[in-house]
Amino acid sequence: MPRQGAIVAVLAIAGLASSFMFTLVVPIQAKLPELLNASREDTAWVVTATLLAAAVSTPIAGRLGDMYGKRRIVLILLGLLIAGSVTAALSPGIGGIIVGRALQGAVTGVVPLGISIMRDVLHEDRVDAAIALMSATLGVGGAIGMPVSAIITETSDWHVLFWMAAGLGVVVFVLVALVVPASVLRTAGRFDFAGAAGLAVGLTGVLLAVSRGNEWGWTSPATLALGLGGLVVLLAWGWFELRITEPLLDLRVAARPAVLLTNLASVAMGFSLFASNVSYPQMLELPASVGGFGLTLFQASLIVMPAGLVMMVLSPFSGRLARTIGPRVLLIMGASALVVAYGYSLLWASEVWHLLVANLLIGVGIGFGYAGMPMLIMRSVPQHETGASNGLNALFRSLGTSIAAAVVGAVLAALTVDHGGVAVPSPDAFRLSFALGLGAAAAALAVALFIPQRRDPHEARPSLRS
Repeated sequence: MPRQGAIVAVLAIAGLASSFMFTLVVPIQAKLPELLNASREDTAWVVTATLLAAAVSTPIAGRLGDMYGKRRIVLILLGLLIAGSVTAALSPGIGGIIVGRALQGAVTGVVPLGISIMRDVLHEDRVDAAIALMSATLGVGGAIGMPVSAIITETSDWHVLFWMAAGLGVVVFVLVALVVPASVLRTAGRFDFAGAAGLAVGLTGVLLAVSRGNEWGWTSPATLALGLGGLVVLLAWGWFELRITEPLLDLRVAARPAVLLTNLASVAMGFSLFASNVSYPQMLELPASVGGFGLTLFQASLIVMPAGLVMMVLSPFSGRLARTIGPRVLLIMGASALVVAYGYSLLWASEVWHLLVANLLIGVGIGFGYAGMPMLIMRSVPQHETGASNGLNALFRSLGTSIAAAVVGAVLAALTVDHGGVAVPSPDAFRLSFALGLGAAAAALAVALFIPQRRDPHEARPSLRS
């Protein structure tokens, strides 16, 4: 078997590549209507498609990994990333771009699958630090990828973004195939196709309503039909899953207090993270005459990037700390750091360095919080359920980020001032956004305080080899 350090490094690179897909098109997002000769409503699907594909595919990929081998499913997801990137790179119109971006979004499942692989193959003493590193990639890839995307779009054709993503996918595919061992832990049974379809339909309805509600109107027939319809489908899906012998997700396991409360905290943590991703860059880029700082996209991304670097630096420390104080305390520390970050932003946001400090605090909060959550999940579920359970946790984080994108986006669009005939977010809009981030962080902290603490952090590690 390859050295365990090499396995961790390759899986972390795969995680970075997957999270990079979410910020890949940020530099060209405002220009997409002009570049693709399409309406702004149509080009919004370039982002929405990635979000939907990530949310729907992640729990399904986790279950497939438990049943058919986690490395095999990771390779399939990386293959979809490559196919999607090439499709988008070669597409002259918006249709191919949307298809390509949806395929790119599916690769998000490699993070929870990578965490599950680490639990399967690493020595017990290395698992916590490795999981912390893998979980940190969810924030690091986007933070580091944003300035890289900005440089590419400023110096070359925008199609190069997708060719770069394809090349990255090929490299990671080869590394995973050569270094990561094949899974030896499998869950017997048949795949729940009906459950997968029900989950996909329900999630798509809810997430479409959340992500497009600003444009369509929160009380419009389309938003209400999709949102309420999606909720009805999810309720029916839950009823169905509880009554079959081989469900896509074992909801009884998901209802365990430690798992349920961790997933609820994940929604709030995801909201808190993405609220900063939406608000801080816009504030940095707005002209000083309307309360911004007048930075370019590249300059703004350099202010945001240190948050991701902090997550990466903290990951090995987080793993050691979790073994000493437990992942629950780690999550509490992370949520507390986010409360401090947004409270700081509400008091001090008049200089660029103020936002830099706030982003560093957010890096600490997400670094600790995102490290603690998968550890809590895996110490509360059977080993043959780790892929599906981690996928469900990643889904809850995605739900939080989706809600943040919609809510904070609505705030910034509603509270505006005029700048040369163009409506731009006002200082009050940013203050309200910071207050929402603070509220989400406080909610994560409150939920984390009620998560039960296991006495023996490694007691839920049964051997189920086949």
